[in-house]
Amino acid sequence: MEDENRRPLLISAVVLGVVVVLIGGFLLFRDRGAVVSVTSIPNDLTLSVDGRPVDANGEIKVKSGTHTLTGERRGFQTYSTTFRAGSGDALKVKMYLYANSAEGREWAKNNPEQEHELEAEAGRQYDEGQRRLVQKYPIIKRLPYIGPGFEVNRTTSKSDPKNPEAISVTVDTWTAKGKELALEWIREDGTDPATLDIIYTTSSTK
Repeated sequence: MEDENRRPLLISAVVLGVVVVLIGGFLLFRDRGAVVSVTSIPNDLTLSVDGRPVDANGEIKVKSGTHTLTGERRGFQTYSTTFRAGSGDALKVKMYLYANSAEGREWAKNNPEQEHELEAEAGRQYDEGQRRLVQKYPIIKRLPYIGPGFEVNRTTSKSDPKNPEAISVTVDTWTAKGKELALEWIREDGTDPATLDIIYTTSSTK
């Protein structure tokens, strides 16, 4: 009789435990989304996330996943950037547009503080781009170089011209052994010429 009285209590305890596990699992694994803090210049540009209009400055809530942020304003270049957000992430994004017309340049003239920040950001992006280039192509630190019968330099990538973080190495020679000596010079710091996009040219004299 005592066992029969305990049975409903045991069943209730098991059911309660299952419910607690289910709720806990839901809270643990549910998508909490992400918060993206956006700073825009010009501060009155039109901003959208995946085509949905949002405030140009401030916090934006998005679901986990990949999203496209687009900024546009008359007189400025339209710009889009793609970012990935994870559940619970707090991200910061700068949406800075650059003037491409007289109207945009007039705006810059009338908003010197924002224009100054734009110029500073352009400088930071350039420095960061150069750092990545040198990391990818250590040979850049030695260019340009003129040796006996050859000159080694850099130029826009022939195979990937639209990629600002890709280059081609130019080797111009004017003697019979110029190419051989140039390749030896490239190898001096451990660089394998086969890993470079090399453009060879020949000059009559130098």
